[in-house]
Amino acid sequence: MPRYLLVALIVACAAFMENLDATVISTSLPAIAADLGEDPIALKLAMTSYLFSLAVFIPVSGWAADRFGARTIFCAAIIVFTGGSVLCGFSSTLPELVGARVIQGIGGAMMVPVGRLVLLRSVARADIVRALAYLMVPALLGPVTGPILGGFITTYFHWRWIFWINVPIGVLGLCLALLYIENLREDHVRPLDSRGFLLSGLGLGTLIFGFAGAGRGLVPPAIIFSLIASGALFLGLYLRHARRTEHPLLDLKLLAIPTFRASVLGGALFRIGIGSLPFLLPLMLQIGFGMTPFQSGTITFIASVGALLMKTTATPILRLFGFRFILIYDVLLSGAILATYGLFTPSTPLILMLGLLLAGGFFRSLAFTSINAIAYADIKTELMSQATSFASVAQQLSLSIGIAVAAGLLQVFAALTPNGDPFTPANFRWAFIAVGLISASSALVFRHLAPDAGAELANRRTNDDPP
Repeated sequence: MPRYLLVALIVACAAFMENLDATVISTSLPAIAADLGEDPIALKLAMTSYLFSLAVFIPVSGWAADRFGARTIFCAAIIVFTGGSVLCGFSSTLPELVGARVIQGIGGAMMVPVGRLVLLRSVARADIVRALAYLMVPALLGPVTGPILGGFITTYFHWRWIFWINVPIGVLGLCLALLYIENLREDHVRPLDSRGFLLSGLGLGTLIFGFAGAGRGLVPPAIIFSLIASGALFLGLYLRHARRTEHPLLDLKLLAIPTFRASVLGGALFRIGIGSLPFLLPLMLQIGFGMTPFQSGTITFIASVGALLMKTTATPILRLFGFRFILIYDVLLSGAILATYGLFTPSTPLILMLGLLLAGGFFRSLAFTSINAIAYADIKTELMSQATSFASVAQQLSLSIGIAVAAGLLQVFAALTPNGDPFTPANFRWAFIAVGLISASSALVFRHLAPDAGAELANRRTNDDPP
């Protein structure tokens, strides 16, 4: 077995656990809200609090791996994530659940990014797409099994067990990491930008919680405005700081690289739309259509099957068409399919619903693979850890904004209806159309890529190559 494949499979254990956790909680949101006596929309705090921890602590993951060793940080992250999962299972109030999810996020912030960093440092540039695809195949088993497993557990047992199933997976990943992952570290580690960590953490944290708390009377409007304004101020101070310091935590100079800039900016728009899906779809099927969590899970899992099927074809598709073509037209198609989910009704034929979810999962996964890979097309080896941290922060921030946007759209459309109910089919219809347009707008960023962008990653011959 090639070493990069072995490392990819080990890192995929962590990604499996993280993705499984994300999908099972999405399916179980209405049941958790009922058990805790909370509004279902208020449960977006349980999702965004996790993303908050990721956004705050991911920037130091690369530095920590360089300083203390990749295996040391990776194993510690698995332990923290698993411990946070146990605490989630014991939570009896929304604040307790949010706090436990924050702990989970601290582990997740180090777990998958550091694992990806290990993989990127141990594979040839021409094998990056294949390695990332292998990494994502086992990881996608989480989203495939998550909706069904989460729906089954929530319907026939109790939602708390959806968190406790992480324990055996975490133990397995920890044992494999100790046995097979090298404790890679850099000989010359850049100093930690502690001021940058403080400014970026405060900025990202207050901004995410400001968006997450908006609407439905969760937090007074004055506090929401203060959080968002403070977040923007701290991020502005960080931008000023990053331009003046020699070793910034998030190096803005990386955005001067066209392929990395397209991945970060275009990927952010795409993820804002797609990030709404785990929030909107289960709510529509369960509260809007009256399905049980298990029925909802058996329908939504098909999207992950489509994503899993795509991973085996990503490399030849990119070799045939190139990154620029795929990124432009695939995000347009993915956005259009996402918008069609708003046309679902309780009487929609099941085969049509499953077909659109399968196609959406396939094309979204192709877009994500392309976006993730093109980010590293022109990144030097010594900048890999900084680029990985930067890209990961942008990913988590955009996903958290996607959840907040989805919840906000339901509330805005509810305010325009006579009964003010956010969970009517019409409100879901317009919400899905809106987020589909947001995702499709990322094509405007990708159209500026060079025609041969990422040719080396895709093993694709350009017009200047010899026959």
